[in-house]
Order: sequence, then C-alpha cells, then structure tokens
Amino acid sequence: MTLLFASTTAACLVVLAAVAIRIDAESRRSSLDHEAGSRAVGLSRAVWFDAGVLHLEPLREDELARGAQALAVLQAAPEESPAVRNVVPTRSALPGQDRLDQVWQRILDEQDTVLLSAPSSNGGRLRWAAAPVWDGDRIGAAVLVGTELARSERDQNVLVRWLALGCTALVCCAAAVGHLLSGRAMRPALRGLGQQEQFLAEAAHELRTPLATLRLVVERRGSSDEALRLVDRLSRLVTGLLARARMEAGAQRVELVPLRLDQLVETTVEELPDHESVTVRSEPVVVPGDPDLLAQAVRNLVENAQRHGSPAGSPVEVTVTPGLVTVRDHGAGVPPADRERVFARGATGGPATALGTGTGLAIVRWVAELHHGTVHLTDAPGGGLIAELRLPTDPAHAASSSSSHEGPGTVGA
Repeated sequence: MTLLFASTTAACLVVLAAVAIRIDAESRRSSLDHEAGSRAVGLSRAVWFDAGVLHLEPLREDELARGAQALAVLQAAPEESPAVRNVVPTRSALPGQDRLDQVWQRILDEQDTVLLSAPSSNGGRLRWAAAPVWDGDRIGAAVLVGTELARSERDQNVLVRWLALGCTALVCCAAAVGHLLSGRAMRPALRGLGQQEQFLAEAAHELRTPLATLRLVVERRGSSDEALRLVDRLSRLVTGLLARARMEAGAQRVELVPLRLDQLVETTVEELPDHESVTVRSEPVVVPGDPDLLAQAVRNLVENAQRHGSPAGSPVEVTVTPGLVTVRDHGAGVPPADRERVFARGATGGPATALGTGTGLAIVRWVAELHHGTVHLTDAPGGGLIAELRLPTDPAHAASSSSSHEGPGTVGA
C-alpha cells in the first residue's frame, strides 16, 4: 500500500512537473521572441533610406541598439545577396552567410518581421528577429537582432532542478504518510487475523480432544464397527473443515507436491466403510497436489455417490486416468439445471438428486479450484451420473498454483 501510494503520487507529480516545464519553456521562448522582435522593429524604424542611401546614424545613440546582445543590418540591392553592416559586437556573432541569405529571403517572402533560431559562427546559440526596412515600395534592408538562449536555458535548468528536488521530497513525504496510514488501516485486520488463528487453533483442540476420548470409550465398551466408523468420519470432517477455514483465512498455506494419484484414490477407497461396493480402475498418474485435500475430495465424491446416487449396495465405479478422476453411480442423476447449484455452499438436494449436496460437494469444488482444476457432472451412458475431477499434471502449473496461494499464508504467518 505504501508503494502504491508513493508511486501514484510520483506519477502525478511527474506529469505536473512535465507540464510546468513545458509551459515555462514556451513562456521563455515567447518572452525572448517578444524582446528580440520589439527591439528589431524599433531599430528598423530608427533607420531610413534617403535617395537610396541607408542612414544608420541613429543606431549609435539608440538605447535599443546599446542593449542588444547581437546586432547587424542587412542591405541588398535587388536580386543581390545581402551585405552586412554595423555589426555588434563582431562578425563572428552572426550566423553564416548561407543562413543570412535564408533570413533575407524569408523577409522578402513574408515582408514582415521573422523569428528563427540559428547558431552564430562562433558556436553560440541565439534567437534572432529580423525586421524589414523599406526603401520606397521595396525592402532595401533589414535589422537583425539576436538574443542568447544560454541564459534562458540556465534559468530553466535551475527550475528543473528545483522541481526534481521538490517532487522527490513530496514523494518521500507521501510514502511516509502512506506508510503510517496503511499501517493504521491494516493493524486491525492483522489483529483480527491473529484472533481468528487463535480461535481456529483452540477450536481444533477442543473438537479433536472429545473425539479422541469418544473413540477410546467406544473401543473399550466393545461397541459396533458402525460407531467407530461414525467417529472416524466425524473426526475427518472436523479436520477437513478446520483446514479449509485456516486456508481461506490465510493462516495456512497449501503445499502442492508430486504424488501418485492412482495410489491415493485406491487408499482412500479402501478406508471407506462400504468399500466393497466400489470398484477402482486406475493407471499410474503423477499430479501435483495436497494429499489430504485430494483424499477428502475423492472421499466426498464416492460417499455422495454411495449415499445418493444409487440404491444401497449398488456398485460405484471409480476410474483414474492422467489428470482425471471419475466417479460413476447408477442412480437417477441430477437435472442439468441443478448441476451447478449442487456445488454451492449450503445447497440442499431432494430425493432425485444423484449426488448429495451441502458442504460435501462445495468442498470438492474448493479443492479442485485450489489445485487449478475443475469438477463437473455429466450423464453416464445407460443411466446414472459421472462426476469428473480434473487436475493439471504440469509441474510448472503446480508451481504457479502454489505461489498463487502464498500471499495469504504469509500474512497469516
């Protein structure tokens, strides 16, 4: 947030500084043009022609001439190149002859004061103004006045340096203020994350302890296997829900490691209470993933298929191929209009729903998205429903998936 605040302020200041520098440059250029043009026009009115003779005597006493940095008079007969007269301070202060010829031609073409930038013969950079002097109905001469650009450029460089220093100071101040404000704004959120993490840790302890005690009691009293299975299922459910809450809160980071998907599915199915009715066909497949979360997703799909997808004891077929786990049942299926709704949190299904709803399928979709995969339902040939869990097999994809969940985990830590 501090970086964003400072960079936004810096971008705004850079734009404003660029606009200010441009306006200042145009203003200085306009001021130089006005000064040189006014001086050239004033001096052109001080000299005159008398019977074809150009009188330059007033230039010796005119204050405009004394204050000029560079001054010259161009005079030319019709169809001739202009000659240079009354040069101040020296001839080297004027542009070269080729450029003087161009200036003279522009005066003849425009018949008005012309402005241009041209270097002097000694390398100086000047802004020139040339005003015509009329000899009857033709232009017989022109007064050329030059103003150095170096001083104006030095002043502008000073302005640029002050703007750079000022903008840097303002950006530093903005960064400091942004850091303080962002810290004050995020402190309650960090405190809330810490409290949530503490609550989850306490909830995990408070829920697991009585479950472990309940299992010991059930085993000692020789209760049925069904009671033990229910205790184990409740324990797995609590563990999964707590893991999901910790990950969504950013208190825990998912770690994707290469694992044998076929072995994970076979082991998960064998641990189910009614695994006799489930057949597994698989081939060796390696995917990046979290073994506990993927096992929970597979377990939810199979148990939903057993519970809601078919009559009790009907076969459930699980197939593992590269990047894909399919679970097929032989029940009534799910209407196409409800196949997205059953994955929503808190959704409830009716008797005709082939797969259960509520938190089970919502967790499956969450696990799939966490692994950059997908889950969806399709009709099975000959009746029933197929749940397809697709997972990426590309290790590079796994790396990007894992890194995309590192931000919240780092904050929670």
